[in-house]
Amino acid sequence: MTPECDLGRLLTGMRPELNPGRYVFTSVTGTPPSGLAPVVTVAEDEGLTLVLRREEADAAGLGYDYVAGWITLRVHSALDAVGLTAAVAAALADAGISCNVVAGHHHDHLFVPHERADEAVTLLQELARRTG
Repeated sequence: MTPECDLGRLLTGMRPELNPGRYVFTSVTGTPPSGLAPVVTVAEDEGLTLVLRREEADAAGLGYDYVAGWITLRVHSALDAVGLTAAVAAALADAGISCNVVAGHHHDHLFVPHERADEAVTLLQELARRTG
């Protein structure tokens, strides 16, 4: 699959998909507790940020203050594509929905407040229809 750079095709083909579960952001210093399966890790000066299922964080006794829904944009976006993150963030911001974006090699992943995740998917589907 060839990565897409054209913003119009990225938006019309994004096919947002809500992954099941609730996800949290937490941070650890040193080695993370064993048995965790984070979906995202980010090394920062302050520690290792982990995004993982809430149940895993609870079982490991890890603190968090944000519970998110995880949306995957199913279009294969090129890492040097311009405008997708901005367009998606603007559409969600207009509805008052916060959005934390993580780019994977093949797809972009959005973490939005869990209680508004279904609404966010609907807004992104509408954005795709309007663009097409």
